[in-house]
Amino acid sequence: MQCLDIAQVARASGVPASTLRFYEEKGLIASLGRRGLRRLFAADVLERLALIALGRAAGFSLEEIGRVFADGGRAIDRQLLLAKADELDRRIRRLGAMRDGLRHAARCRAPSHQECPTFQRIVRAAGSGALERRQIGADDAARGDGLAARKRPPRKPGA
Repeated sequence: MQCLDIAQVARASGVPASTLRFYEEKGLIASLGRRGLRRLFAADVLERLALIALGRAAGFSLEEIGRVFADGGRAIDRQLLLAKADELDRRIRRLGAMRDGLRHAARCRAPSHQECPTFQRIVRAAGSGALERRQIGADDAARGDGLAARKRPPRKPGA
C-alpha cells in the first residue's frame, strides 16, 4: 500500500495541511500513523478528498458529508441527495430571479432606478418577504403536494 505524507497529500489535492488535520479531527479522513511528526495517509485519501470537495461544491455541510462516510460510504442516503437537489433548484431559481432583476436594472430606460415601476415592485416584494414566500409556494406546486394552496391566505370576495 502506498503511503503519502501530509505534505504530499496537500500538494496533490490542493487542500492545505491545516484543513487535512481538521478533516481528520472531524472523522472525514483518517491517517495511518506518523513518520516522525508527519501524518501518513493511504493514497485513496485523494479520492475521498475529491468527494468532500464535490459535496462542498454541491452545498453539503461537513456534518452531512460525514454522515455519507459514516459506513465507509457504502450506503448513500438518497433522501439527503434528493433534498439537496431540491435546495439547489430553489437556489438556482432565486439566483435566476436576481440575475433577471439586475439585467432589468442595467437596461431600464427610466431616468433612475427609483422611477422604474418594475424595480420598485421588486424592492417592495423583497422587503416584505413576498419573494421568499412566492418561491416556497412555487416549490410546493412543483412538487405537487398541494401545500402551495394551503399556505396562501384565502382570497377576499371581489379581490
